[in-house]
Amino acid sequence: MKLPLTLRRLMRRPVVLVAGALLAVVAVLALAAPWVSSYDPNDTAVLSRLQAPGVAHLMGTDELGRDMYARIVHGARYSLAIAALTSLGAVVFGSLIGLTAGFFRRLDAPLMRVVDAMMALPDILLAIALVAIFGGTLLNVVLALVLVYTPRVARVVRASTLVIRELLFVEAVRALGVHTFRILWRHILPNLMSPILVQLSFIFAYAILAEAGLSFLGVGVPPDVPTWGTMVAGSQQYAHQAFWIVLFPGLAIIVTALSLQLVGDGVRDLLDPRLKKAL
Repeated sequence: MKLPLTLRRLMRRPVVLVAGALLAVVAVLALAAPWVSSYDPNDTAVLSRLQAPGVAHLMGTDELGRDMYARIVHGARYSLAIAALTSLGAVVFGSLIGLTAGFFRRLDAPLMRVVDAMMALPDILLAIALVAIFGGTLLNVVLALVLVYTPRVARVVRASTLVIRELLFVEAVRALGVHTFRILWRHILPNLMSPILVQLSFIFAYAILAEAGLSFLGVGVPPDVPTWGTMVAGSQQYAHQAFWIVLFPGLAIIVTALSLQLVGDGVRDLLDPRLKKAL
């Protein structure tokens, strides 16, 4: 079975291929967590606390004797789920705002002023403020991160919409009296998929890092939820005794976020007409 041309071009880049393979491994481990780990991530064994990596515990144990490998593969579910929901929510709401602002000129200025005001604050500070208002639950962290990253997508989609709405084929369908919603859905939105997909991959990576940062600062998801960020946050005071309880969840965050960034760069270069020839 022949792979699509776009996918074949993407796979010609070794860095993107390796990054994609790492992401696939992380996703498979997350989905198969109950079957690839022998321990429950929340089972404590005080007598086995802070054990170094070995045969019994591949990545050692934490301060409560919990198996680090089991916690990391189960924590991948939460970290990836938070990132996926954040990126999807930001793309959906950002695309709606960007389409509306770019196509309807009367709404452009007020919508963009709100977007500019939100982007004036650093991402992490805005996320901390929103989580403090909503409360530190899994759903509220996702909602806060969606609000943080929606303006990024909105600006990109608006800029592309401003260009596409002036093209001849859009002018033609408007002259034919086609309904505005149909123009947006059938003629403009499909031409925005390239920048939207790129933003989706980048925000996925940003959300993993943001969740880890919020948890590290103590304003993220509750400590009993085994995300990679809560693992790093909860093990700070024991890092000098057992470096592995910080090392392995930290590596999981770095590898996943970096792989997503590399795949996003590859998709951007492939979908950008100015960069296609270089591939």
